[in-house]
Amino acid sequence: MATRCLLVDDEPLAVQLLRQHIGQLPFFEVAGSCANAVEALEVLNHQPIDLLFLDIRMPQLSGLELLKSLRRAPPTILTTAHREYALDGFDLDVVDYLLKPVTFDRFFQSVERFLRRSQQPLSNVLTSSEPQVIYLKSGYKYFKLDLRHILYVESMKDYIRVVTTERTIVSKYKLGDLERELQDKGFLRIHRSYVINMAHVTAFTASELELGVHRLPVGDSYKAYVEKTMPRR
Repeated sequence: MATRCLLVDDEPLAVQLLRQHIGQLPFFEVAGSCANAVEALEVLNHQPIDLLFLDIRMPQLSGLELLKSLRRAPPTILTTAHREYALDGFDLDVVDYLLKPVTFDRFFQSVERFLRRSQQPLSNVLTSSEPQVIYLKSGYKYFKLDLRHILYVESMKDYIRVVTTERTIVSKYKLGDLERELQDKGFLRIHRSYVINMAHVTAFTASELELGVHRLPVGDSYKAYVEKTMPRR
C-alpha cells in the first residue's frame, strides 16, 4: 500500500517541489494538496492521510493552529522558511521540521525518520507489486529495475554492482541480502562475489559462465550446485 501524503502550503512552487521529491519515492503518493489549513481540515476529516507536509505561515489559520485543533493528527513534517517556529513544532510531536527551499537529501532524511517512527524501515531494495520489478537505491534515488534485464550482480565489499542490459548501478547493500530478495526468481549464486540471471547465460563450463560478452568465474564451492542447477536441453 502506498503512503498517502497531503501537502498543505499556500506557495504553489513549494507544493510543486514537494511533489517532485515524493515522485522519486516508490510507494509514496500525493493524495492531495491544499492552499490553506481550512481546506486541509476538510480533507483530513474525509480521507485517510498517512503523512502530512504542513506549512506554518498561511492565511486564516496557521499550520500550528491546525495541528492543535486536530484530535488525532497524522504524522506531520512541518515546512517553513522561518526557523523560529522549530520549538513550537517539536512541542506538538511532529516528525521533522524542514526549512525551505527543501532539498531532496533533507526531505529524504525526514521520510526515513517517519518510516522509523512507524516501524517501516526504508530498505535499499524495495519489492514492487509487479512480480518482475524491484527498486534499488543508489545515492538518493530509487531505480526501477526489471529483473528480466539484470545480467548479474557483483559484490564489492559493502556495496554491490548491478549490471543490466541498460545500465550499471552501484548500491550500498550486501550481496547475500539481495540474493534473498531474488530467491525463486531465476537467479543463481555462482561465486562468493557473483549472482547471475540464468536466463542470460549463453555458455558455461564447470569453471566459467558466459553472459554474452561477460565471462564470470564459478567458485570452487559452488561448482557442484551450479552443475546441478543450470538447465540443459
